[in-house]
Amino acid sequence: MIKTHHRGLRAVLLAALTTGLAASSLLAQSEPAPAPAPAAAPAAAPAAPAGPSLEQRIFDLEKYVQNVQPGKDGDVTWTSNIAGPGPGHNAWQMVSTALVIFMTLPGLALFYGGLVRKKNVLSVIAQCMGIAGLVTILWWACGYSLSFGAGNAFIGDMAYKFLDGVSPYVSGAGYWWISDAMWAMFQLSFAIITPALIIGAIAERMKFISVLIFVALWMFAVYFPFAHMVWSTTGFMCGPLNPNATIKAIDFAGGTVVHMTSGWSALILCLILGPRKGYGKEPMAPHSMVLCAIGTGMLWVGWYGFNAGSALGADGIAANAFMTTTLAAATAGFVWAVLEWVLRGKPSVLGFCSGIVAGLVVITPGAGFVTATSSVIIGVLAGVIPFFAVAYLKKMLGYDDALDTFGVHGVGGTLGAILTGVFADEKANAIVGGLKEGLLGNQLKAVVLTIVWSVVATTIIAFIVKMVVGLRADAETESTGLDLTEHGEAGYEH
Repeated sequence: MIKTHHRGLRAVLLAALTTGLAASSLLAQSEPAPAPAPAAAPAAAPAAPAGPSLEQRIFDLEKYVQNVQPGKDGDVTWTSNIAGPGPGHNAWQMVSTALVIFMTLPGLALFYGGLVRKKNVLSVIAQCMGIAGLVTILWWACGYSLSFGAGNAFIGDMAYKFLDGVSPYVSGAGYWWISDAMWAMFQLSFAIITPALIIGAIAERMKFISVLIFVALWMFAVYFPFAHMVWSTTGFMCGPLNPNATIKAIDFAGGTVVHMTSGWSALILCLILGPRKGYGKEPMAPHSMVLCAIGTGMLWVGWYGFNAGSALGADGIAANAFMTTTLAAATAGFVWAVLEWVLRGKPSVLGFCSGIVAGLVVITPGAGFVTATSSVIIGVLAGVIPFFAVAYLKKMLGYDDALDTFGVHGVGGTLGAILTGVFADEKANAIVGGLKEGLLGNQLKAVVLTIVWSVVATTIIAFIVKMVVGLRADAETESTGLDLTEHGEAGYEH
């Protein structure tokens, strides 16, 4: 019995041990494995720079509306979310650029084309087109860079040759909210029309090849330096942008750069070239006043791009320039025609056209700097002084300024530059306030420098061209007309 009891006890113990081992195994399987030791935390990435705050972003929108610098409030600066071209201001710059190109083609081409004899109408149009192409290529290659590269006080550098770095997607080269590419194209439109104005003085007698060579040299000797001196931040005469300018003059849209340089150069070139064959002995009346009048209207409309576009944004200064341009042009056209009526018995369409263009020229340097009433006074003077230059001074001195480029642009541009010094008002443009003291004296200095530089440079260039290819067409070509002899075409079938 004892053995039997032991055997039963061993059986019970063995069963308990087996049950315990099984339960332990099941319990071990049901419990999760211990977690591995945590890995070392990676080094923290540098914190991204904070973007503009909501207040700064609203501030930038206000600056856009005001057409002033974004991303800066006193000593605080930040990277603006809208630092590129602003759509409204940039759109106005595109329209303005198209309007100024419209002034040359077809505006100036028709205005000048109507004023010449019908055998030379295509020659004037060809000269306008040829100059547009030539100047554009020069502008792309180096002209923009020489005009607006930092350089020195008189000429830029080659930093922007072939328009390198001039991006459509970046702003600031011309102004805060317009594309750098549009700034370059806007300035190109000025560069195209300026030498094209000169051809009015030498129309009907200068060879096409001579015109092109003269213009190419003239751009380097006159236009690029003056665009830089007057409108570049390092320019010798740029009062608004260069605090170190030697002559602190102001020129809103090109009184010196465009009209004085072309007008005074035109006078010298026509003197060197000599008068047209038969000048003063045979009639040389305009062949189509209809074309001339249409061209005048195109010039007037295009001039809003010229003057209001020079505000570099669709802001109050642009609106002021639009207003003063309208008032001066209309007033001058009316005054010129009335003077003709009084002195010659009839108000001519040519008188209206000449007066309108004279008013546009004279208001150009002051369009964004003078008030409405001042622009009317400027318009009266623009209708009187260029009228006497065209009607009497030319006859008195005997030069053959065929289409009155000097009388309107040379005399008018000089008058406008001086009157800007008289009438510029900080009520129209706040920038005048810091430049008003001594402004008239600085305007006179700018006028003298422009005349001397343009006259000397044009004289040298004209004689170089004369020695290389000659200046004027031969007598037979001139008699036949430049349309057929130079271009193989006729403006009219009969």
